[in-house]
Amino acid sequence: MLVQQKITLPNGTVLENRLVKAAMAEDLAAPNDPNEQHLKLYSQWSHGGWGMILTGNVQVSDVYKGAPADITTATPLADPSSWSKWASTIQANGTPAVVQLCHPGRQSPPGSGNRSFFTKNIAPSPVKMNMGDSLMARAVTALLFGTPREMTTGDIHQVIEAFAEGAKRAFEAGFQGVELHAAHGYLLAQFLSPLSNLRTDEFGGTAAKRAELLIRILRRIRDVTSPTFILGVKSNSVDASSGSLADVMEQIKLTVDAGIDFLEISGGTYENPTMMAEGAAPAERAATHVPSRRTLERESFFLSFAQQVRSEFPKLILMVTGGFRTRLGMEAALASGGADLVGIARPAAVVPDLPTSVIMNEKVTDEEANLRLRPVRLGGWKGWLVDHSPVKSAGAGAQSIYYVGQLHRMGAGEKSVDSRLAA
Repeated sequence: MLVQQKITLPNGTVLENRLVKAAMAEDLAAPNDPNEQHLKLYSQWSHGGWGMILTGNVQVSDVYKGAPADITTATPLADPSSWSKWASTIQANGTPAVVQLCHPGRQSPPGSGNRSFFTKNIAPSPVKMNMGDSLMARAVTALLFGTPREMTTGDIHQVIEAFAEGAKRAFEAGFQGVELHAAHGYLLAQFLSPLSNLRTDEFGGTAAKRAELLIRILRRIRDVTSPTFILGVKSNSVDASSGSLADVMEQIKLTVDAGIDFLEISGGTYENPTMMAEGAAPAERAATHVPSRRTLERESFFLSFAQQVRSEFPKLILMVTGGFRTRLGMEAALASGGADLVGIARPAAVVPDLPTSVIMNEKVTDEEANLRLRPVRLGGWKGWLVDHSPVKSAGAGAQSIYYVGQLHRMGAGEKSVDSRLAA
């Protein structure tokens, strides 16, 4: 099987297979540091046979966080050993662990950071989010996120140093690398996009200038870590970046030239949450037969774009995340040349030892190596609110709430609920 093949990253790190536990928000930090729940959660993945494990969002700011219970690198550690314990737990069986560093920018909801209700979010330009066209959707968006404040040059330099300090903490704790979250509408993606970055200074106005913040962060991280430290970037596919294909390819070239070890292709934002979708159509989720070629081709949401990136950058290590549910789909993606690594998120919250128990288990047939998950629906008044919400991402948010709950079960030392078997 192709998924079982080893791969060597440019920095020399050898991954034992091509399956990567992709980032998922744990929502477990109280208030800012990794704790015993994180250790129990990641211990289950550390025994799962993954080629590499990515952490959930680790925020580089304590003023602006993506969620109240996100880990942050911007505060002194209550327990100085907490990060090294976290790193050693994940890597107990030799699997390299990579910390995903993030800044939400304009996507920081109230109560998610150390700031007052009246403190505005920050962004490259004062552009509001659009989570629906109705009056109600606009009102909800305004209440949750408001109009962000345009960042000053001083703000931008503070963000560069915050990412560098976050990477330094991960490096000193024993993690093998970091991934910069430049997708899903977070701050780095906001700078890359011409829709949210209207600046005309050194950080905006052209595709190259919109990538300047990301490039400077990459260089600073190299300054404070090591050439052998894994440095990855999570990037939007062209449809989610809201830029032209030529602009996106130019930005990727600059990123590659800065010396990254892998590029993860994902997509979606809070405004258009592709990354939270469920994958195949409901009628296909219950299928037990071998999927058709057409089904395999669309199993990965972002493989087509990754293949375009491959044609421009043949030596770049590409990780594709989103929609993979079957062994055959993963094998097809690797065989296509569009992916070197397969990122898997939600199925890992259902079957934490997915690589060894299912995908790479030769006793499991191709027909049985199927992780299609049943649609998740909230019951009662919560379900009614989701069904009738004017906010475009409400349904996707409900899906995320369910899977965060699975991570909480694992963090409490309990088994997750296999949603393939749920009624």
